[in-house]
Amino acid sequence: MLRLSDTEAETVFAAIRWPETNGRPVCPACDCDAVYDCRRPSGAPRWRCKRCRKDFSLTSGTLFAFHKLALRMYLAAVVIFVNEVKGKGALPLSRDLGVQYKTAFVLGHKIREAMAAESRGVVIGGAGKAAEIDGAYFGGHVRPENRKAERKDRRLAINQTGKRRCVVTIRERDGRTLTGVFPSEDAAGSFIRSRVAKGTEVHADESSAWNDLHARYPMHRINHQDAYSQDGACTNGAESFFSRIRRGEIGHHHHISGLYLHRYANEAAFREDHRRTSNGEQFRVVVGLVTKTGPSVDFCGYWQRAHAA
Repeated sequence: MLRLSDTEAETVFAAIRWPETNGRPVCPACDCDAVYDCRRPSGAPRWRCKRCRKDFSLTSGTLFAFHKLALRMYLAAVVIFVNEVKGKGALPLSRDLGVQYKTAFVLGHKIREAMAAESRGVVIGGAGKAAEIDGAYFGGHVRPENRKAERKDRRLAINQTGKRRCVVTIRERDGRTLTGVFPSEDAAGSFIRSRVAKGTEVHADESSAWNDLHARYPMHRINHQDAYSQDGACTNGAESFFSRIRRGEIGHHHHISGLYLHRYANEAAFREDHRRTSNGEQFRVVVGLVTKTGPSVDFCGYWQRAHAA
């Protein structure tokens, strides 16, 4: 990807963004294909719509809008990002691309935002289908004191940072993975009811947070103090998903704060659902999601806002 010329990279991006017209530009404002070339004096590609008279570029209205780097760098970042198994940190991404850490940080989160767009509003399950639900806590690391006498019990709420959050996952067997981030498992009830269709067989552990779900779904409960799987009930699929996030937190990101935890959880869900998909297909899926997602509200001008604050 890095060996592509600017024109070749533009052709690849255009083919993914406008597959219905074989890469021929379509106005993002009014969906009109009656456009003509009006390149800038610098040679930057631009088109003008004959209907609404608005100018647009290859990345207008997408997550990569207002980009500063060459387009092939953004496409290379997607290739590098999806090639990882359990996550990609901003520092190694900055070294791979030869850009500063701030650039790689924002770019990585924009790719995560595109990945999350795939599961937005998705409802899983239904009659004859089964889903597993579970929760696990991430983030909010508290460094222990040097002297043993000064150490505190980090399990108590009073000794925590307040950034520790619970990732609740809904994993349909042979299907999709959905995630949500909450202060505790008890707060995830409405999220589960809105994302799991009626009639779904729900498998959960012994936590009392799932007791209210018995009124809506046929439940199968497993007590992990007795067994991991018993009488057909288990949450091994959800536990397997959590191992992916845990490895990503320990081996790649090291510390995940509560503010960004839902982004990392959505990234892990995407990787879990596409773990058997080829790298090339994952690249096309992610770039396709980039083109269908508007400019990021959170990460357009992220460092400028942080500096002003």
